[in-house]
Amino acid sequence: MIGGSHGIGSSLVDQLKDRHRLIVASRTHSTLPDSVRHIPFDAQNDDLDTGSLPESLDGFVYLPGSIDLKPFTMLDVETFEKDMLINFFGMVKVLGSVVERMSAGASLVLFSSVAAGTGMAYHTSISAAKGAIEGFARAFAAEYAPKLRINVIAPSLVDTPLAKRLLNNDRKREDMASRHPLKKIGSPEDIAHMAQFLLSDDSRWITGQVLAVDGGLSTLSGS
Repeated sequence: MIGGSHGIGSSLVDQLKDRHRLIVASRTHSTLPDSVRHIPFDAQNDDLDTGSLPESLDGFVYLPGSIDLKPFTMLDVETFEKDMLINFFGMVKVLGSVVERMSAGASLVLFSSVAAGTGMAYHTSISAAKGAIEGFARAFAAEYAPKLRINVIAPSLVDTPLAKRLLNNDRKREDMASRHPLKKIGSPEDIAHMAQFLLSDDSRWITGQVLAVDGGLSTLSGS
């Protein structure tokens, strides 16, 4: 698991820790249970130390991401490059280093955003990066079937540290919740439950999919 110390990753660790041997590669580890092995790793700058990994891996999750919402005219090329680096190129680099260790039947889970499939103002940079993930996953799924499965979760706004500035007062929280047909903001547990399902054999006939976990935002009218 790349990332896992906060937000969705932390919830996923809590759901998996008692049934699986987990390895988390992340910048921090103070919140991780003692049973989880930690590898210091910065997705933007480091090469993953694969020498310390088991010869066979049954699952892979890439969690690092970004939220940089601004009008297009306020974004420079460096912002697009930064979002692509942490969301897409970082994932490609890590996955390339471990794909040969993935066991037959292994499941891989990536993360996109509701904004990649639904046009939203001020999302040009993050939508571009997340759209790259979705296209990559479909092609990867075709190339590696039937040995490996890969799926993408596309959440709407989730109450995590990454979204803190978008939810830092009651008015913002109410406004964001009201945009969703289910009239609430997603929790890390909501997304982690889907990731757990996709990693399990219960999803063994699912691959190459982008699954929206977004309170109905991408498909339903909010009225």
